[in-house]
Amino acid sequence: MDIADASITAKDITLDTPVIRGQSTIEKIIIRKPSAGELRGVKLQALMESDVNSIITLLPRITSPALTTSEVNAMDASDLLALGNEVIIFLLPKSVRADLEKA
Repeated sequence: MDIADASITAKDITLDTPVIRGQSTIEKIIIRKPSAGELRGVKLQALMESDVNSIITLLPRITSPALTTSEVNAMDASDLLALGNEVIIFLLPKSVRADLEKA
C-alpha cells in the first residue's frame, strides 16, 4: 500500500485466523477510513496508542462485512493488530505518511 496516498480510503486485510459466522467463514475484511462521526466515543490518543478497547469499539463501524463486537472480541490478536494498524495509518496526516513511506 502506498501509505502516502491520501486518496486510499479502504484496504483489504486477509485474516490469519478467519472469523466464523454461522455457516460462513470470513477470511478477508475490508476496512475503511473512519469518518468523524464514526470516531464518536473513541479517544483519538488511545486509538493512536493501539488501545485494544478503542480498536474494538471502532472496528464494527468501519469493516465490511460488518463485524460484530463479539466477533472482534474473539478475533486473533494478530488480526486485531493488523486492522488497528490500518486505522492508525488512515488517521495520520499526509505529510507523516509520506515520511513513513521514505523510512
